[in-house]
Amino acid sequence: MPKTVLIAGASGLVGTACVDAFLDRGWDVVAVSRRRPEVTSDRPFTHLPLNLQDPQDCRNAVRDLAGVTHVVYAAVSEKPGLIAGWQDPDQMQVNLAMLRNLVGPLSDVAALEHVTLLQGTKAYGGHLHPMPVPARERFPRDDHANFYWLQEDYLRELADRRGFAWTILRPVSVLGPNYGVAMNVIPVIGAYAAICRETGAPFGYPGHVGYVQQAVDVRLVAGAAFWAADASQARFEYFNLSNGEVFSWRDLWPAVADTLGVDIAPDHPVSLADFLPAPGETWQRIVARHGLRPLEIAEVLGESHHFADRNFGYGLREQPAPRLVSTIKVKQAGFTDTMDTEESVRHWLRVLMQRRVIPSP
Repeated sequence: MPKTVLIAGASGLVGTACVDAFLDRGWDVVAVSRRRPEVTSDRPFTHLPLNLQDPQDCRNAVRDLAGVTHVVYAAVSEKPGLIAGWQDPDQMQVNLAMLRNLVGPLSDVAALEHVTLLQGTKAYGGHLHPMPVPARERFPRDDHANFYWLQEDYLRELADRRGFAWTILRPVSVLGPNYGVAMNVIPVIGAYAAICRETGAPFGYPGHVGYVQQAVDVRLVAGAAFWAADASQARFEYFNLSNGEVFSWRDLWPAVADTLGVDIAPDHPVSLADFLPAPGETWQRIVARHGLRPLEIAEVLGESHHFADRNFGYGLREQPAPRLVSTIKVKQAGFTDTMDTEESVRHWLRVLMQRRVIPSP
């Protein structure tokens, strides 16, 4: 019998990829998100337009979901401006409540076997202080306030009572096609290149410092979530996820320019968080000229332009402390997928062109 996975945050970056990954492997999927996810699979799935911050809405929705066996929880609430919200107690409580509102009543009606929860490298405190290099899953919990810990403690307690297994995935910066989300630099790069081409501005690396970092293709994250759902080696474990290599956005910039068909320029530091929301009329001209989807620039960016400044080293005057993780553990456990980061970036930029979110060269 096919198993049924409920994917929370299904229209987000990781959630959409997980919908495709489970559908393509023959599972039944219940996608929970306010907007219907834009998937590539042609298999049908159930979409529930659910507000996870409304406990009664969640209780009503899960009454008919007794057949759900697995959960991938990829939903997240972020504050405007993104970075400051990471230390906001209110934001932490909202994210705890969202998980509790959904998984708690679901566990009352469904015989859950496994729940996958998403964290990230903030688990190692890299947004607050230098991290050990590389950061490993066996390290003690970093002593700082974080909704990761609130969600994890709740999930552990619920799993003990209900008898299901869990896995926690910690991807580094995720690359994919979703626009209007909190942390995806791909549509930000595409929009920036289009505006530079339209206005004649130089398309140079927009940061002050290029530094070594890691990224992970969202297809790899979704593959790991599928593997973890039934792998005995993944039960009650944490796994860092990356493409399997390090890179620098500054060194990758010529490949970005080549893919987007813009002339590469010398480094041109600019805060994309400040610059990109402003040229609304310019963006609308681009949309009309190229027949793009009728999206406002804010709908393309989400909060990801703030995330882009952080990734590109805008405002830095020296190399930041490295934020690198080890992915040995997940490979030794049996999930060995790797990806070429340059090819990943090129691929998702082309997908956004094909979907008419950003213009083709």
